[in-house]
Amino acid sequence: MTDRPRLRVAVLSFAHTHAIGYCRLLADRDDIELITTDPDGADAPDDAPRGAELAAILGVRYVASYDEALAWGPDAVVVTAENSRHRDLVERAAAAGAHILCEKPLATTVEDAIAMVAAAERADVSLMTAYPVRFASSFADALARVRSGQLGSVIGVKGTNNGKLPIANRAWFTDPVLSGGGALVDHVVHCADLLDELFGALPTSVRAVTNRMLHADSGVQVETGGLVTAIYPGGVVATIDCSWSVPDNAPTWGGLTLQITGTRGTVTLAPFAQHVRGQDANGEVWESVGDDLDRAMLDEFLAAAREGRPAAPSGQVGVRTLRVVDAAQRSARTGQPVLL
Repeated sequence: MTDRPRLRVAVLSFAHTHAIGYCRLLADRDDIELITTDPDGADAPDDAPRGAELAAILGVRYVASYDEALAWGPDAVVVTAENSRHRDLVERAAAAGAHILCEKPLATTVEDAIAMVAAAERADVSLMTAYPVRFASSFADALARVRSGQLGSVIGVKGTNNGKLPIANRAWFTDPVLSGGGALVDHVVHCADLLDELFGALPTSVRAVTNRMLHADSGVQVETGGLVTAIYPGGVVATIDCSWSVPDNAPTWGGLTLQITGTRGTVTLAPFAQHVRGQDANGEVWESVGDDLDRAMLDEFLAAAREGRPAAPSGQVGVRTLRVVDAAQRSARTGQPVLL
């Protein structure tokens, strides 16, 4: 048992599937007092468990509204609502004096993301963007190799972040109003975060193409496939395949990879590749045995909340990565590169 005071943590919404994993990790800690709420779950566009039903399945305390959760006086909150609801919840949490971990993307518009950062700064609370891949040991290794000069000068990066069409359990991902877009919005930001840390700068230009050829019979009105090309300072070319291209019967949701090529060598990271694979009565099984990235991210967030310091990656990182997504969306609409 820990002798530290217990932190009060409120998880606001079960909309994002990551909320389930976060709740399990938080509930397993003896230094955390946890409550949850999901008042928007009743209006979800699918039949997956939400609200009090999901809280009961997870065995976590549940309250009926955001107001009740914030009136409880949480030290920290985790915002896992639909993307379009992030700004309102972050601003309310900041006004309540809680440190905030917000799911990616930070918002559906750059203007909203900037306002969220400003709200956290006014309230003197930490705003962290949920980019768990940043905590992969393979990324730390790749970053060290680049910074030490082992790869020479970086000339290109190839990123992939592919997954399943999220329509069965969390259909809001395919609602252009609630999500702000489709596969491009869902998946580009994780690679953009790694590139932001790698280069310490925004790209100078972004070009993107998208389509709905994948899952064409599903009726979704957002892009299901996309390719983004970003030029970083010094002429480094980075590409990101952000498609919902993983078949429904695959044993896992998908995965992210990043290949960094320099003048002296190449390094590839695949944080979700380590696994035990086999069969059971339900078919193929994939059991991850790699880094627990969500746990590492929550550890950073909770430590920052206890210590009263900024957590990384910050809200400012969330703004910068959203600028890349925004540029990619504009390029896809116009067919032209967008300068940043």
